[in-house]
Amino acid sequence: MRIGIVCYPTFGGSGVLATELGKALADKGHQVHFITYQQPVRLNEFNANIFYHEVRVPTYPLFDYPPYETALASTMVDVIINNKLDLLHVHYAIPHASAAYMAKQILLKQGISIPVVTTLHGTDITLVGRDKTYAPVVTFSINESDAITAVSDNLREETYKWFKIEKEIEVIHNFVDVGRFRRKGIDAFRRVIAPQGERILMHASNFRKIKRIEDVVRIFGNVVKKVPSKLLFVGDGPERPAAESLARELGICDHIRFVGKQEQMEEIMAIADLFLLTSEYESFGLVALEAMAAGVPVISTNAGGLPEINIHGETGYLSNIGDVADMSRHAIDLLSNQAQLDQFKENAKVQSDRFDIHFIVPQYEALYEKCLEQTPVG
Repeated sequence: MRIGIVCYPTFGGSGVLATELGKALADKGHQVHFITYQQPVRLNEFNANIFYHEVRVPTYPLFDYPPYETALASTMVDVIINNKLDLLHVHYAIPHASAAYMAKQILLKQGISIPVVTTLHGTDITLVGRDKTYAPVVTFSINESDAITAVSDNLREETYKWFKIEKEIEVIHNFVDVGRFRRKGIDAFRRVIAPQGERILMHASNFRKIKRIEDVVRIFGNVVKKVPSKLLFVGDGPERPAAESLARELGICDHIRFVGKQEQMEEIMAIADLFLLTSEYESFGLVALEAMAAGVPVISTNAGGLPEINIHGETGYLSNIGDVADMSRHAIDLLSNQAQLDQFKENAKVQSDRFDIHFIVPQYEALYEKCLEQTPVG
């Protein structure tokens, strides 16, 4: 198949999943065309079956805001025609689903029918999409898609709850390349971070308010009083200054490292003992799954789709949003008991196997085939 993939090229979960899916499809012999405004961060290796098409948005004094959606739709049309694509898969509803609908209508005028698959990832539904400014367009665009998928059961339920969706939403869970994350930690790297053999805790995100990273700092502040530890913050975003300020206030900044955005997450996760995810909402929690694949137990909130992957008392622990005391207690207990920690690490690996890329990608391929069978030729 010749497949067009439209996504955000950033470190967020939707962009990561879309890129990893495209790479896996290319490895299986499909021709994959990425359409976005810059090269996706995880599209970092050559594959003869992968093509990249940049969306260019001309700037004119007339426009206060460059019309990206229009430029995206035009680029879709151009790529589909010139590369004879069979199917378009758009990730994140805004603005990709609406731009895909526009492109589809333009192509129909030229006698070209192309099915559109829309994958919902989370904040496109639970946050941005519910804004009254966007909701009518989001609802219409989703309903006009030939197939709709959601990355968790929770997101599927939330979509039906907040939008008048007339079609079936199929759940195809996020996935992880287990083989990529099953690597042994580099001892020299670990010694640099924890020279006295301290435990290493980790958090990775885009540092938005919804991630509640100040809770991470507070949890670590409680942990380090009981268990010699270091904390790695991976990523960056608007809430970083507040987290740094709180760390200084608590007197623990010498035990915390902010390492910025990282592409090779498997190398960092390989040295971690525990992963902290304190979000108000996660439609799935892809970064938690990646940690589990690396054999790292997860202390998380019970928000959104997280209970679908993190099993309380087996792969980690779940707590209510904002319950720093409970999360701290679980972290201290786990880090203080080596035998239990080792068991949780093994349990995390076993659980992540259920979401291995080799099980999930065929589900997308089957959906593509179904869409193509139902699309009129022409």
